[in-house]
Amino acid sequence: MILKQLIEETTPLKITGNGEVEVTSIEIDSRKVKSGSAFVAMRGTVSDGHNYIDKAIELGASVIICENIPDSLNEGVCFVQYASTEDVVGQLATRFYGNPTQRMKLIGVTGTNGKTTIATLLYNMFRQFGYKCGLCSTVCNYIDGAPVPTECTTPDPITLNQLLGRMADEGCEYAFMEVSSHSVVQKRIGGLTFYGALFTNLTRDHLDYHKTFENYRDAKKGFFDMLPQEAFAVVNADDKNGMVMVQNTKATVKTYSLRSAADFKAKIMEEGFEGMNLEMDGKEVFVQFVGRFNVSNLLAVYGAARMMGRSKEEVLVALSTMKPVNGRFESIRSKEGITAIVDYAHTPDALVNVLTTINEVLQKKGQCWTVCGAGGNRDKGKRPLMAQESVKHSDRVIITSDNPRNEEPQDIINDMLAGLDEEQKKKVITIVDRREAIRTACMMAQPGDVILVAGKGHEDYQIIKGVKYHFDDHEVIREAFGYPNPPSGQ
Repeated sequence: MILKQLIEETTPLKITGNGEVEVTSIEIDSRKVKSGSAFVAMRGTVSDGHNYIDKAIELGASVIICENIPDSLNEGVCFVQYASTEDVVGQLATRFYGNPTQRMKLIGVTGTNGKTTIATLLYNMFRQFGYKCGLCSTVCNYIDGAPVPTECTTPDPITLNQLLGRMADEGCEYAFMEVSSHSVVQKRIGGLTFYGALFTNLTRDHLDYHKTFENYRDAKKGFFDMLPQEAFAVVNADDKNGMVMVQNTKATVKTYSLRSAADFKAKIMEEGFEGMNLEMDGKEVFVQFVGRFNVSNLLAVYGAARMMGRSKEEVLVALSTMKPVNGRFESIRSKEGITAIVDYAHTPDALVNVLTTINEVLQKKGQCWTVCGAGGNRDKGKRPLMAQESVKHSDRVIITSDNPRNEEPQDIINDMLAGLDEEQKKKVITIVDRREAIRTACMMAQPGDVILVAGKGHEDYQIIKGVKYHFDDHEVIREAFGYPNPPSGQ
């Protein structure tokens, strides 16, 4: 693409050099620059891309997009200056990759919990309806069934637009993606046009980055503020922040609820660990999910599908065939009748949701065990809260490691224990090694008991002292229950 074409819908402060130069790629990582690249110098939270301009030129960059043009210019390199490269990078990326969200319909899901489940179920449902679809999620990205590995909830704007561009090029009619609070604040979704947006709920998370709950809430709200008039917004009326999200949106707003008047409603008729009978929008349907939080997730999926033109009957039939997403309330039952639940719950609210569900189904006919920890180098304020909720809603708790990252695992455990009084600590065992913690729970539990293994869900790794090791909660549980694990990669 010619540089002038790339930047024609933006407003640069200054252009120094040849605006007719051809751009072969657009990069924000100087290590990925090659001959003909346009390098965008971004001011990040860790480093400043302006410090890597010389390196980008050495590697062959023909265009430098920056906020400060260097004093000494390089012959043959065009410099384009903007007031904020963060504000413009999304627009440049989406233009370079052929405006993918003009060629397919993009639906975004935001909130603290439930994003992965909702985005994945919508993706699976619309593929079942016969559409080519793309998915951008925490677990994995997919282009019509073909997996594309992922490292974060919402990729950087270059990677994201490249992925969406591939989806559009391969004929996808819909794309479903999780939208993180970081991505809104850091303008990673800048330049994209959303056809629809969903809000799940809002509880304490990512305060290590946002600092205050209000900042975190406003980041989520910013996503709805940017929606065009033609879009729809489906929000959870059971969350007090649901209507806050759409206060200033131009989109058509619809609500869903288990408790109050709403456009889309449902209630639980009967439930067990194998699934629930629901009444949804006046019709009865059996689903292979458990818990009120999952009814809320399914309602969000139902509401979005209805807003996308599907009939009540076909959506309910599709929901009845869906299975839980990897690492989201997945159950493994031992030969002796012990049930282990693997769930990604890594916030106090998510733990409460899962444990409340387990106890509602258990009805005191067995004990509830919880194995959990907290991530290192993340919000320390939630650690004592997670311990408190685990003890409050469980009969026995084993506090262990999650992803300690660069922190000492015992220090994280001590932070969790600090939230408990001496009486509460009597319910608790601490085992630093996560494998041993899970094995211990499986060994001590009795037939009829339920073990919640929380925090990692779909993740198949542990980060200890900055090193990534293979670790899968499912595998450890199956081994403890005496089951063979499938071959690697299956």
